[in-house]
Amino acid sequence: MSGDQIFQMFAYLLPAVVTGMVAFYFFRLHTKNEEGRRRYLLHKDSQKNTLPIRLQAYERMALFLERISIPSLVVRVAPKSTHKNDYENLLVKSIENEFDHNLSQQIYLSDECWNIIKAAKSATIQAIRKAGMSESDTADKLREDILNETMDKQSPSATALSYVKKEISELW
Repeated sequence: MSGDQIFQMFAYLLPAVVTGMVAFYFFRLHTKNEEGRRRYLLHKDSQKNTLPIRLQAYERMALFLERISIPSLVVRVAPKSTHKNDYENLLVKSIENEFDHNLSQQIYLSDECWNIIKAAKSATIQAIRKAGMSESDTADKLREDILNETMDKQSPSATALSYVKKEISELW
């Protein structure tokens, strides 16, 4: 083959190579767009299915936080005996039972939200235990002491509830 024939072959081959490269580029771009569109639709579909479940989990945790707020807890859980230690243990047991009942909801919440809810539960139990160390001698007096001690402060469950509401607003 002479140099002219090689040049002629190269001249015929060059447009085919350029056309092939352009076609490859557009095909790859199209494939990426299709993959992104499919991923978006899949995400949208899965979110449509999981969003109601997640909202239900947040609702249950909001209910839990409302139920363990000290004023509602003390009003809802009446002493069964006059012993203050029995009442203190009854309150703590009530909180623990509520928490155990809602334990599975953690899989639908963020780790930070779950940790805040656990901290609110622990702080509420700690406030009850702290009031239990007072000089009250009956369950009714302990009940009053718990309410008086927490009357001026924002309850831990209220703080956690505001965080839950904030996190729910970010779901939209």
